[in-house]
Amino acid sequence: MILKKLSILNYKNIREATLELSPKMNCFIGQNGVGKTNVLDAVYYLSFCRSATNPVDSMVIRHDEPFCVIEGEYAENSEDAEISEVISCGMKRGTKKHFKRNKKEYKRLSEHIGLIPLVVVAPSDTLLIEGSSGERRHLMDIVISQYDRSYIDALSRYNNAHQQRNTLLKQEDQMPDPMLMDLWEEQMAEAGEQLYAKRSAFIEELMPVFQEYYQQISGGREQVGLQYVSHCQRGPLLEVIRRDRAKDLAVGYSLHGVHRDDLVFTLGGHPMRREGSQGQNKTYVIALKLAQFEFLKRTASQTTPLLLLDDIFDKLDSHRVEQIVRLVSSDNFGQIFITDTNRDHLDQILSTSALDYKIFHVENGEINCKL
Repeated sequence: MILKKLSILNYKNIREATLELSPKMNCFIGQNGVGKTNVLDAVYYLSFCRSATNPVDSMVIRHDEPFCVIEGEYAENSEDAEISEVISCGMKRGTKKHFKRNKKEYKRLSEHIGLIPLVVVAPSDTLLIEGSSGERRHLMDIVISQYDRSYIDALSRYNNAHQQRNTLLKQEDQMPDPMLMDLWEEQMAEAGEQLYAKRSAFIEELMPVFQEYYQQISGGREQVGLQYVSHCQRGPLLEVIRRDRAKDLAVGYSLHGVHRDDLVFTLGGHPMRREGSQGQNKTYVIALKLAQFEFLKRTASQTTPLLLLDDIFDKLDSHRVEQIVRLVSSDNFGQIFITDTNRDHLDQILSTSALDYKIFHVENGEINCKL
């Protein structure tokens, strides 16, 4: 998929912008805090119906403005293709947002996920290594949901059953109804085992692609690994959940289930969190995201995903920068959006590639195309 035109009104610090985009490389240059990332976030919003950085929708509306609108005009994977999809979102403060495909509003936002596959690489990705297991589960959820609609349904059913069970566990004045507890545990186990199977298959297929990308970027200097850990590996999930019901009652929440799943990142056989330098950590997450791109390219809605690269060169040595430049400049990637404070990196990409490109200068929310 190619985003041919992006229109933004009152989104974060961007008052108004209409961008005619290159089908290959779109570069946004400017100092920190001027709005480069906000452009990429608007593109992200049109794929996922939400911001990558602001969990509350009203937070994306520009200060002192009552509403915001973003719209994207998309074409198939061809520079000369006609517009095939127009995706728009408008929201006013205090009201429900309206998300539309070709002027028809979605009844359920989950119906849109996967139509325009997208991978974003951002500085916050280091939380995949340094942060909680929730960050790593989200990584799996965000990729699988783009090519498997049944995954979204199973995740919704699991989360609902998990929440209902926790509500029963928190009752202080009486013991929970055993029939209700059995019901929610059965639903947790059924949906949880579906999620486990899909996550396991995803990680198994992702692993060799991820390791190959890491080797290319690092020059084969280090060996990395990725291991999926789940309570489902201890036996039938229903038995695992019920085994420690007494402990769950004592603490007031569910100690077992796929909501505790995790990914173990390793470098040279040791935990990445302990062993990795800043450059190695960044290389790890970039390789992981590029592997996701490759995976989605082969599995999602028969279209090449959009690739968003937000300030990815910081803390990387010249060799790794060169390898990343070589990778993203290849024909393997489709439309790319990239931000940087340093034009030298972008000039390096453009000088080694015959890709069509556009350069945009961003300052205080104002975006201008530069020749």
